[in-house]
Amino acid sequence: MNTLITKYRIWFIIIPVIITILMIVPLWKAKINSDLMKYLPEHIESKINLERLEKTFGKYDPLVIIFETADVLDKSFLKRMQNINTAMIRQKEFKDVISLFELKYIRGEDGMMLVDPVITKIPETEAAIKNLREEIINNSLVYKLLVSEDFRYTMILVNPEEDISDAKALEIINQILSANKGDENIYLSGLPFLRDEIQKKAIRDLSILFPLGLLIMISFLYLSFREMRGVWLPFTVVIISVALAMGMMPLLHYELNIIAVLIPIMMIAVANNYGVHIIARYQELNALNPRWSMKKIVGETMSVLYIPLILTALTTIFGILGLLVHIMLPAKQMGIVSAAGIAFALILSLFFIPAVMTGQKKGKVKNNFKGDGKSVVDKFMVWAGNVVTKNPLRVIIIFLSVLIIAGTGIFYLKVSINLEKMMPVSHPLRISTQIVNTYFGGTKNISILFEGDILSPDVMHTMDEFEARLETLPEVGSVNSLATVIKTISRALYDPGDDFYNVIPDSREAIAQYIEFYNMSGDPDDFEKMVDFNYTSAILNVQFKAKDMTDFRKVTAFINELINESEYSTLQAGQSLMEKEMSESIIRGQIYSLLFAMSAIALLLGLIFKSFTAGIMGIIPLLFALICNFGLMGWSGFDLDIATSLLSSVAIGIGVDYIIHFFWRIKFELKREKNYKSAIVTTLNTTGRGIAINAFSVIIGFSVLLLSGLTILKTFGLLIIFSLLLCLLCALLLVPAICLIFKPGFLLK
Repeated sequence: MNTLITKYRIWFIIIPVIITILMIVPLWKAKINSDLMKYLPEHIESKINLERLEKTFGKYDPLVIIFETADVLDKSFLKRMQNINTAMIRQKEFKDVISLFELKYIRGEDGMMLVDPVITKIPETEAAIKNLREEIINNSLVYKLLVSEDFRYTMILVNPEEDISDAKALEIINQILSANKGDENIYLSGLPFLRDEIQKKAIRDLSILFPLGLLIMISFLYLSFREMRGVWLPFTVVIISVALAMGMMPLLHYELNIIAVLIPIMMIAVANNYGVHIIARYQELNALNPRWSMKKIVGETMSVLYIPLILTALTTIFGILGLLVHIMLPAKQMGIVSAAGIAFALILSLFFIPAVMTGQKKGKVKNNFKGDGKSVVDKFMVWAGNVVTKNPLRVIIIFLSVLIIAGTGIFYLKVSINLEKMMPVSHPLRISTQIVNTYFGGTKNISILFEGDILSPDVMHTMDEFEARLETLPEVGSVNSLATVIKTISRALYDPGDDFYNVIPDSREAIAQYIEFYNMSGDPDDFEKMVDFNYTSAILNVQFKAKDMTDFRKVTAFINELINESEYSTLQAGQSLMEKEMSESIIRGQIYSLLFAMSAIALLLGLIFKSFTAGIMGIIPLLFALICNFGLMGWSGFDLDIATSLLSSVAIGIGVDYIIHFFWRIKFELKREKNYKSAIVTTLNTTGRGIAINAFSVIIGFSVLLLSGLTILKTFGLLIIFSLLLCLLCALLLVPAICLIFKPGFLLK
């Protein structure tokens, strides 16, 4: 290898630079996909059902505007609302607008049925306001759906045309709201708002966190090595690896997404690992062999490290590739491009760094490597050596105690089903979600599809029965369908106490006549979101709230029971069901990726050291870190979500490196006829220093995620730091203690 590097030194330097330039170019065409529903594969049931529903009834993905005021029937407020409503209706970019000025009030007058907007004229007197209030209370299509029970909140729902971007729709809405300012508080909600916020924050994170991460990494490397080559060589590897990983996404036709923000941060944390070990070994040999030339030091460094570097890279790659069995598409994509980036970082470390170093002069000695160093890392290594060699059994008992205490938190671990939790607590989306859950029946919506002769009494009575039974669930806020409208029409046509008041007729002709009565005074298009033109398909809408997966499953299971009891109801669909599917896929993805990564790592370690024991010992610290990590999540109330479901593969892939470097060095020391105690002490004072610097550089690299604008990335950053810190402590304390007590045979081979 040394001869090859010397012979083609210039090419090993030039080629990576060319590759970097070529890979940066495609990034200009990359787009951020913030549509979380597209993160799921096409074949999942909830996605197929939703597409089937949208073919008949159109796509309904509204922006929700919530107004908070002392009284929504205040004259000045209603005038502003009317102006806002009129302005939005005039926008060609909006397909539907639902408000108090658009929804209908069905009533009877002088033996006739009248259909008018809820507000036809803004009330000027107290008597008119009182009358309007009573009309709204008696309107089941509006009360508690569009106006809160206490009349403090009301909403406007805007459904943009399908070809209008979220950013454009929000821009128009904000312009209209700005032109009609008042004293009321205004909150935005809905998936389009969430998607737009994700896109903005993802772009902000990519533009700010990556440069900041690089700056932090540079500072840490300089403080660790006190030598510029120890800074700019790993830095260059990181830059080139990031360019390759991110540049692969558009080449593979992957869109940037919320998960893609993690890729450059992970490259900062991981891609410098191999360079760190090379610099650490170079400094060790430079100190211990002052007469050696730079070429000899570099040659000796690479001859000792190239195998452990390759092995650690392979285990990291296999750990990251555990994401390939994850059901979420962004996770799979992250696994592929991250693995490629890490592989390229390894190649650069094996060829680019030595090629550059052989042309440099030796640096000054920074450490004597005799265990009396003054840096924090050196002192920690001395302390670790003393603790492990004096009482290894106590070390193991302490780790077991921590494992039991922390691990019990797993029983409290929950899966996130509320996408708004991606945002900070103070974010307007979180506030609007709380308002909808408290005053409007909930943010979750499911549609039940009915097929057949919709106007037949059997179908109508089935819908009515569904409504009545669903309303018994405490989680359900409202249920409405064409059956709701038919009963509302009956109340307009008949007086209380009449046999036909508030009931569905028992003949198809009577039901059809009700519809005709409505069409004479109202607009037939009012029903387009409830029933198709031929009256062969209809939907029943269920609005509910769910604080966790248990509530969600309770509602969907109840709906499934109803569907199975009826020949007319065929399926349930909606964005909320896709959110549920996403949450359940997180659980499955976590389990699959964990099993794949653990099995792959155990197998690789077994093959590397030709020992089944090595595989088991290698995954013990990884299991310890992951169990404690998920236990911490349970105790602290952190939910398992899109980002934290990636923890297993990432932590395993990175953490196993520390174990391999430790095993490799202690084998080397034991070959020199040292006993276990002295071999462990020497390993900790030399390779242990590189492991610690490596680990802290990774931890510091991920720490920039704590500044992310997205809560889920902040949480991921905190938890991955915790996991890697545990992996480090296991590598420097637990594994040496186990080696000292059990003296595994594979280390002596």
